[in-house]
Amino acid sequence: MKLYEQVAERLGEAISVGTLRAGDRLPSVRQLSASERVSVSTVLQAYVHLESLGFIETRPQSGHYVRRRQRPLPAEPQVSQPAASASPVSVSALVSRVYRAAGDPRVVPLGAAFPSPELLPARRLNRELALLAREAGEMAIEYDMPPGCLVTRQQVARRSLDWGCPLAPEDFVITCGASEAVHLSLSAVARPGDIVAIESPAYYGTLQVIESQGLRALEIPSHPRHGMELDALEAALTKRKVAAVLVVPSFSNPLGSCMPEENRQRLVRMLAGRGIPLIEDDIYGDLHFGPQRPRPAKAHDTEGLVLLCGSFSKTLAPGYRVGWVAPGRFREKVELLKFAQTVGMPTLPQLAIAAFLRSGGYDKHLRALRRQLASQVQRMVEAVGEHFPEGTCVTRPEGGSLVWVELPRKVDALVLHARALDAGISIAPGPIFSAQKRYGNFIRLSCGFPWSPRLEGALATLGSLARSLA
Repeated sequence: MKLYEQVAERLGEAISVGTLRAGDRLPSVRQLSASERVSVSTVLQAYVHLESLGFIETRPQSGHYVRRRQRPLPAEPQVSQPAASASPVSVSALVSRVYRAAGDPRVVPLGAAFPSPELLPARRLNRELALLAREAGEMAIEYDMPPGCLVTRQQVARRSLDWGCPLAPEDFVITCGASEAVHLSLSAVARPGDIVAIESPAYYGTLQVIESQGLRALEIPSHPRHGMELDALEAALTKRKVAAVLVVPSFSNPLGSCMPEENRQRLVRMLAGRGIPLIEDDIYGDLHFGPQRPRPAKAHDTEGLVLLCGSFSKTLAPGYRVGWVAPGRFREKVELLKFAQTVGMPTLPQLAIAAFLRSGGYDKHLRALRRQLASQVQRMVEAVGEHFPEGTCVTRPEGGSLVWVELPRKVDALVLHARALDAGISIAPGPIFSAQKRYGNFIRLSCGFPWSPRLEGALATLGSLARSLA
């Protein structure tokens, strides 16, 4: 942990436990520099970090103060309670209807699960792409067969050292985003009719992949902070033959939950003892708000049964579609499936991502992106508390860019979605996150766009619409 993060953590804890209260003035930069025995620049960095997290605010010519909240934050949702039966999946028609208007630039994108382009290094990546297009020659237009460009796999392997899960370049297969990585992984370990255990609620894209492969989804209760309930999973495994378990341990979509390290270890051991593959989607792992990146469950894999999936779509370039999978003992099968499905990958986007990683700019970009997203998540949670009806609950994610909102039972999320679209606002209604069409009074909101008066106004309008249905 960097020195400024240590200073920020101590102040943040003082605020959290009430030693420093809302409205209190913090020590001046020079005072804190002297008391903490750190440089002035370190204190300034700590204050910027705390401000980005929503703990403090700067008042011009006055100093730094603990932020006041207009009202207490909403409660968090309870552990989900899906039905215990395995279900065929049929969400694609509903997802298509919901997202048909999501790309309209006139619509406020509260339903989008990606960061704003203005938070991403588009110009630098595009410069890398243009330079490579001039220099790569024939290589730029040749087929890039599985497992993908070696330089890209080398850079991802180097990143795995930071994850606490060191892997070699030959462990990876480059894919068209994390979605294809999950698709290939499921194809490698399951057959039509098989049961796949998943978190509940679950990302609708995962449900669509399960649907497209003719699999059945077994929804497992999930905690809004800790993710999949492992006691419930273990009980389910004693009753049903499960072909695979698919989880998003780090900042899941839509809950934003983060599975504790000990739970990840228990999960891997539980499945290894039964010979069940674990498909781990780590797409949000780099977007942690705390000082340490969560280690993937793959770090505990000694049997090659964990298929680790990820991509750069949420951190660098959604449109480049550069993802990867480390499939363990299923690597050869995944490579064959990749070749059969798409033959190979576009070369230039892979090379551009690799060049950006090699330059050392990725970590600096991530630090800025994480600060921005942490601030936006905090503002979103506060705005939900300010504008939504009494009894609304909202998650407190410690990473990613999404919040999961439970509305009063009378509020129909699909009706709210339709009325919000009429008002120029997109949201993601709860039923698309369940094979069983549950979560009828839930919505997912995106915090991926910088806070603005337009966004604040959209939240106020959305809250008013929700109150009219409550």
